[in-house]
Amino acid sequence: MGGAVALLIHRKDPTFWHGVILVAPMCKISEKVKPHPLVISMLIRVEDVIPRWKIVPTKDVIDAAFKDHDKREGIRANTLKYQEKQRLKTVLEMLRASMGLEDGLSKADTVTDPEVSRALYEQASSKDKTIKLYMGMWHGLTSGEPDHNIDIVFGDIISWLDKRSEDDYIPENNFSTMLVA
Repeated sequence: MGGAVALLIHRKDPTFWHGVILVAPMCKISEKVKPHPLVISMLIRVEDVIPRWKIVPTKDVIDAAFKDHDKREGIRANTLKYQEKQRLKTVLEMLRASMGLEDGLSKADTVTDPEVSRALYEQASSKDKTIKLYMGMWHGLTSGEPDHNIDIVFGDIISWLDKRSEDDYIPENNFSTMLVA
């Protein structure tokens, strides 16, 4: 959800920063997991009455997000990881945020769909933009892959940053975007 937060901050204040690296950003909730419109409508009607109700079942995405078995089990065993059903208000706010981002992508896997990342890249207004799609890697690109894959991802990110930190580098519209999915 960090990608959604970053995009919403940029939408609110485009001068907040001059570059962003988004790693498997949540810009849209996949149609595969989005509730039926009738369910959404019903939940919206009761959200002010029972906003903290732990009603929304959540699919365990750890198996789909983290390829490395040992890292997957380490994440699952983390006592700080929220283990319960999502609260109604939280889920509806994530849904609203993703729908707002989806409606305005030009302004700004099974967990986050690479096609959504591609759409974000194509519609992003930044002139200096890069997309890196890692075929065969999963959502946890910087923490859930085998170490050699994580090294590849971080190597690409560092190279991208190094190029933009050169003294003579000036992006066309003073904003740079790297999208890693």
